[in-house]
Amino acid sequence: MPRRLTGPAPTAVALVVAGLACQEVGAALAVRLFPETGPLGMVMLRLVFSALVLLAIARPRLRGHGAADWRAVIAFGAVLALMNGLFYLALERLALGVTVTIEVLGPLVLSIVASRRAAAWLWAAVAFAGVVALAGGGWDRLDPLGVLFALGAAVSWAFYILASARVGGAFVKLEGLALAMVVGAVLSLPLGIVDAGAALLRPEVLLIGAAVAVLSSTIPYALELIALRRLAASAFAVLMSLAPAMAAIVGFVLLGQQLHAAEIIGIALVIAASIGAVRAAARATPAAPLA
Repeated sequence: MPRRLTGPAPTAVALVVAGLACQEVGAALAVRLFPETGPLGMVMLRLVFSALVLLAIARPRLRGHGAADWRAVIAFGAVLALMNGLFYLALERLALGVTVTIEVLGPLVLSIVASRRAAAWLWAAVAFAGVVALAGGGWDRLDPLGVLFALGAAVSWAFYILASARVGGAFVKLEGLALAMVVGAVLSLPLGIVDAGAALLRPEVLLIGAAVAVLSSTIPYALELIALRRLAASAFAVLMSLAPAMAAIVGFVLLGQQLHAAEIIGIALVIAASIGAVRAAARATPAAPLA
């Protein structure tokens, strides 16, 4: 049976919400830096600084792994670079809340397909209705190319989950993630340097890039690890489904991005579909831990 939300659970819930807030604040900060670095330059800064932090924390060992393990790390790193690149390219053209909502469709569809339950397709229909509602604000607000980038990020996120599971089984703790982040950072260098250009020589740009990496990756991951010690995996997944709402709030407060009523309804429907799919999966496999 899953653990009940008793005792310190309210604190754990607050940690998850704080992690979501940090992640979206990091994304908003990245958007503000786009005029200086471009989206691909920002991707490079985030991955490079995230790799440096993870290397310092994990101190991965390079020996004791076969060729298959290293191929998995390279594939994971490539997915990391692609997912972040498409996400930031979408952020350049779409509101933060809309971008995150579309991106969430990746793991949502993956969970629905993996569940193999008829009820899961009900939540797929709800998610589809949410996507339709997002377009209700008009394509003058939803840039078609931005939507394609966001959908690409959604597909990449699904592959990220699969690649993460493979690397997590081959490397201990954060070692695999640290090595994959290095691969992603290296892959992002050419386009990132071209996009950012001379801005990379400015200390304040580098400082903000480091802040984005810490806010978007380091702090959320640390808070999630602590929260998972006190929350059932199913409850944690439900809370993570609230990411689109948090993104919409941060986008409004920090970037002044206002959403039409149809877009708000679309975000709500996708959140409802995510929560419904998570709860359905939890009922089907109540003892399954979060990897």
